[in-house]
Amino acid sequence: MKKLILTTAALALFAGMAMAESHGMTVRLGTEGAYEPYNFLNDDGEVDGFERELGDELCKRAALKCEWVTNEWDSIIPNLTSGNYDAIIAGMSITDERKEVVDFSENYTPPSASAYVGKTADVDITGGVVAAQTSTIQAAHVTSSGATLLEFATPDEVVAAVNNGEADAAMADKDYLLPLVEASGGELTFVGGDVPLGGGIGMAFRKSDPELRAKFDAAIKSMKEDGTLNPLIKKWLGEDSPVF
Repeated sequence: MKKLILTTAALALFAGMAMAESHGMTVRLGTEGAYEPYNFLNDDGEVDGFERELGDELCKRAALKCEWVTNEWDSIIPNLTSGNYDAIIAGMSITDERKEVVDFSENYTPPSASAYVGKTADVDITGGVVAAQTSTIQAAHVTSSGATLLEFATPDEVVAAVNNGEADAAMADKDYLLPLVEASGGELTFVGGDVPLGGGIGMAFRKSDPELRAKFDAAIKSMKEDGTLNPLIKKWLGEDSPVF
């Protein structure tokens, strides 16, 4: 998810904290669990989706014992820096703003498109009301476009705002919106063209954990080199999703 977390003074208090490393300890992976197909909770209440399958494989290649932790999106970086988990793998785009607070792995998806959806294809996306998830790069884009931003805590609420008439359009990752548009029976449609945002998705780490980041970097790179990452992207994000 191409998301933008704003730096706050509170984060600086925790910037030097380094929690579980990989020396026989369990590495906790933080995710949102609410952004299908990247990450979601299945019928058994377990983390599932693209990033669950990817994260498990990365942990295997890095010879790490890992467990999954879910956290609401708007506090996902503060809870990393305060030590509630050791890495974020949650559809998080690599941005300069976030790099001020956390360190990123190399990307495990190429940059992919964001998009608008509305009830009709001619809704006003530059002068109307556009919904987006709070603290995302889509929300930042809407603000810069001249539209009135209507923010929500979850992506489901963003799309619901269009369905119930609160917003003229919604903006999110196209990978997330595509199955919703297809399942809407014509009630939702894409508005305008694709909007490229962000520098791809990567894992986020505390700046005090370079060794842990390096282990996951090596694992991501190995999946790119042996050709196993692209099929995983296509399996979960669609045949038309950008690959390496």
